[in-house]
Amino acid sequence: MRKSCNGFLVFLSILLLVGCGNGGGGDSGCTADSDCAGGQICEVVQGGTAKCFFPLEIRGIVEDIIDDEPIGGSLVQAADPNGAALGTSAKTGIDGRFTLTVPATRDSSGKPVAGDYTLRAQASGYQIFPSAVRPALPLAAETAVQDGDRWAIDNALTTIKLLPLGDTSGLGSISGSILTEQNAGILVVAEGPTTTGYPGFSDSEGDYTIFNVPAGPYTVRGFVAGIQLNPANTTLTAEEDKTGVDLTESERALSSVSGNIQIVDAPGGSMTSVVLAVESTFVKSVGRGLVPPGLRVGDVTGNFTIENVPDGKYVVLAAFENDGLVRDPDETIAGTGIVRVELPDPEMGNTVTVGGFKVTEALEVFFPGAEGPEAISITAPTFQWAFDPSAKHYEVYVYDAFGNGVWSNTNIGSEEGQTIYCKYGGSALEEGMFYQFRAFSFNNAAVAISATEDLKGVFYLTNP
Repeated sequence: MRKSCNGFLVFLSILLLVGCGNGGGGDSGCTADSDCAGGQICEVVQGGTAKCFFPLEIRGIVEDIIDDEPIGGSLVQAADPNGAALGTSAKTGIDGRFTLTVPATRDSSGKPVAGDYTLRAQASGYQIFPSAVRPALPLAAETAVQDGDRWAIDNALTTIKLLPLGDTSGLGSISGSILTEQNAGILVVAEGPTTTGYPGFSDSEGDYTIFNVPAGPYTVRGFVAGIQLNPANTTLTAEEDKTGVDLTESERALSSVSGNIQIVDAPGGSMTSVVLAVESTFVKSVGRGLVPPGLRVGDVTGNFTIENVPDGKYVVLAAFENDGLVRDPDETIAGTGIVRVELPDPEMGNTVTVGGFKVTEALEVFFPGAEGPEAISITAPTFQWAFDPSAKHYEVYVYDAFGNGVWSNTNIGSEEGQTIYCKYGGSALEEGMFYQFRAFSFNNAAVAISATEDLKGVFYLTNP
């Protein structure tokens, strides 16, 4: 059992062994958390030997985006840039607050100097975060501030605003456990009578809950690179909280998905990434879906392969992040359509080759949402993006956080060398709702040739 730093003798013994206070990290090294005491863990030291330190904490709050009221009972987990779970998970109290501990690379004094994280959250009656329109912005370990003997990240990015779903009468939940050795941060999806899947994620103990599920029969599947899980079938009645829907490991072979991308007309970008999104979570209007941990390959310039893929139906997507590139929207040429794959494939089995992709240079976004989701107080914003020298005209589409189209303008002229402007002319925007505008450029033949990036142009209305 670990001891705390209470009393002089305990304090002195821990100080001699591992260092206690100001982050710990005595002269002796460590190879595992079991080598540490007093609630400390074994962390990598940049350019040195691993030492014992108090864990880096991420502290925050989950609130209703409309009225800023705290949301108790929310499930919160940190993940790395590839979606793999990191550290502990948390369930918020009635004050909506949470504390997570995450690993980080330290300097010799214990200060966190490297580590990137994103947060995910879900709660009954609210849309899961992140979602198709709402990306999770990265947190950096080096932004941590010392608080006594610990380091903590506690800033605007650790306040998670969840979007209420509206009428949730008749909705229930499905929960269970992932019965495998690696069981944290797994994407869990309940797929039922419609083509829409209802997602959740497993916490650091391997337990999961999928909130806001309509009554009906469901197949619950777990998705993560390297593990094949047996699906579980269940039937949910109205407003039922179904428990015990556990997922066990299977000995079925994993698959690999290979293909090729071609980067065309993109002097500003030379490589991209390719991901597999679970098809039942894919929102066609915004071209995105939820990606299981590990089902991504980066730095792709031509051929790619994603290994260790579990069974399921996926959408294969290129240029899924802000890298200056976007899927080529020209549907008159080969290699620009959405590619879907089912694993194992009826003909190719577990080694699957898919059609190629074309990606091209994106139209730069100026306002709103050039750097990330942006709060605006303008009820009718003027969208702004970069001129495309090959464009004859432009089209703009606005989507809400659920992927619903709320407004469009398909006849926007082009002036040589000028920023392109388009003022919103649709129904009143809802305060707190997240939106995204996507602009497309068209050539003389009325063929789409470029678009703004997948995760830019996101905004929400506040204090109008």
